[in-house]
Amino acid sequence: MIYFLFAIVVIVVSIILFFRLKSFGGELKGERLARVLQSPNYRNGVFHYPVKTELMSGAGNYFSVMKQFLKKDPNKQPNSPLPTIKTDLKTLPMNETSLVWFGHSSYFLQVNDFKMLVDPVLSERISPVQFAGTKSYPGTRIYSSSDIPELDCLLLTHDHYDHLDYQTVVDLNPKVKKIYTSLGVGSHLEHWGIEASKIHEFDWWDTQTVTSDIQLTATPARHFSGRRLTNRNQTLWSSFVLTTPNHRIFIGGDSGYGEHFKKIGEKFGPFDLVIMETGQYNVQWANIHSMPEEAVQASVDLKGKVMLPVHWGKFTLALHPWTEPIERVLAKAKELEVTVTTPLIGERLILDTVYPNSRWWVS
Repeated sequence: MIYFLFAIVVIVVSIILFFRLKSFGGELKGERLARVLQSPNYRNGVFHYPVKTELMSGAGNYFSVMKQFLKKDPNKQPNSPLPTIKTDLKTLPMNETSLVWFGHSSYFLQVNDFKMLVDPVLSERISPVQFAGTKSYPGTRIYSSSDIPELDCLLLTHDHYDHLDYQTVVDLNPKVKKIYTSLGVGSHLEHWGIEASKIHEFDWWDTQTVTSDIQLTATPARHFSGRRLTNRNQTLWSSFVLTTPNHRIFIGGDSGYGEHFKKIGEKFGPFDLVIMETGQYNVQWANIHSMPEEAVQASVDLKGKVMLPVHWGKFTLALHPWTEPIERVLAKAKELEVTVTTPLIGERLILDTVYPNSRWWVS
């Protein structure tokens, strides 16, 4: 009995210590909590999309999904290292608007001499710990924090692990002038020791001037948030509109399909580039992640000139084959006459000039 009780105590203490890891993030409090409570999108202790959005919208439940996920399927991830091109981010020309994709939803964007990084995940796993969790595909981790130049802006769309990585953010912090993110996400950043003066939070439709000629506007998305079961939807999730002297770019974040795309297109379109989530979907959670065909339709709703598919190519977070998202996107884009760019990880895209379109995922 003594050994049994001791084992129970050890287990309980271990669980408590585990959930106190820094990577789980902080809690809303003080002035930040007061602002959250004033948000028109916050009701009954959580943030809401305007239309009722259930996380599990189809047949089945979390346990049935997990059972399917654990089944071995050789098509769920690549069987060899992916081809990449490592562009030197510190020597990009300053007379252009260029983008370099890191895989999944991470990318570097430079507008003349203005440098920003979106949802960077440079760690091997998207998890609160690095000894367990979903692992990146072979060959995709070609950038580290040492490869990143001084940043004017770090943009974080929401607080999920595949968009907000603790170690990456902490490592990059000394290089970052300002961090822009959705309302409430700053609670995690301050918990990680980042200066409050660096953090700028947005509610939907808020606009902030980033430089004298560059603006960011947070726009709605149909998704959810939370880094543990006890804080689901207590921070906001957003898409963003980046307005520069010569271009307008839609930064999609994660979102299921909804009327917000047309509203954003009517208010801010046309867009020179729309960066759209296209992978990690399933009919069982179709409300919170767009199907590939819906992502292409959203690009049309946004009045986009060119679409960049992201949220694929680095991690397996759903049941579909890893190349299925891009193949379905290209098929629908052909039907709707949407121009799609498909850069390799690390390959430079230059607005108005260079839009890579190779089928690099085909072996």
